Parts: sequence; C-alpha cells; structure tokens
Amino acid sequence: MSETPLVYVLSGPNLNLLGTREPEIYGHDTLNDIHARLEAQATELGLRVECRQTNHEGVLIDWLHEANLEGARAVLLNAGGYTHTSIAIHDAIKSIKVPVIEVHLSDPMQREPFRHVSYVGMAAAAHFAGHGAQSYTLALDAAARL
Repeated sequence: MSETPLVYVLSGPNLNLLGTREPEIYGHDTLNDIHARLEAQATELGLRVECRQTNHEGVLIDWLHEANLEGARAVLLNAGGYTHTSIAIHDAIKSIKVPVIEVHLSDPMQREPFRHVSYVGMAAAAHFAGHGAQSYTLALDAAARL
C-alpha cells in the first residue's frame, strides 16, 4: 500500500457526458479533462487520486464504503442528480469516517428549486459549487489540507 495519501473522486449519473451535455451549464471540459487536471494537481500536492464515474446509485455507495476501508484522506463527490434524491447516499456518507467534499460544476442554488435540497450536502464536510471544472480543483486543495 502506498504511503501517498489517497483521495477518491467519485462522479455520478450523466457526468460521463460532460463536454457535450448542456455546455452552457456544465462547460466544455470532459470528465477525462477534469480527471487529468486532478491527477497533475494531486502529484503537486503530494496526493494520489482514484477517479471513477458511474450512473448507478449503489455503485457510488459501494465506492464510499471502499474509500473508508482503504483509509482515504477524503472523497470528492459529485453525485449528480442523486444529490437531491438519495437518502441512501446521505446515509453512506454519515456511516463512514472519511470526510466527503461535495462538488458541483454549476451552483444548484441558482437553478431549479428541486435542486436546492442536497442530501449529500447535509452529510458532507465541505462544499464547492458554481466554479465550473475549478470546483474540483478547489475541493482537492481543501482535501490536501485535511
């Protein structure tokens, strides 16, 4: 096992479509672009990142549990639409010791009213939203300070 602190970067449904999905809201960066920047930033910060994306709620929960078992320093989580619907993800965050940092490209509070409730946010240690792809880099900087 590496002694370099590990940060999981978990992305939920539809984030695999970044770059083409509603670029006026989410920008033109693909998820691979974001992951490449995070990997370079992690090296500079003395961290390593494990970047993953799924469209399935249960898989996100399994990865949160795995991050805890692996002793990760933090999890950066963009749960996509599950942010506003998943009590199960909320409960998974509450059940682990690893701090979870909520990440969003757009600012949910400036969008449709149904996006104003964040079950992820109710359990997260910190939040970065509304900065486009930079939300992820800001969150990784925060994770490095934990």
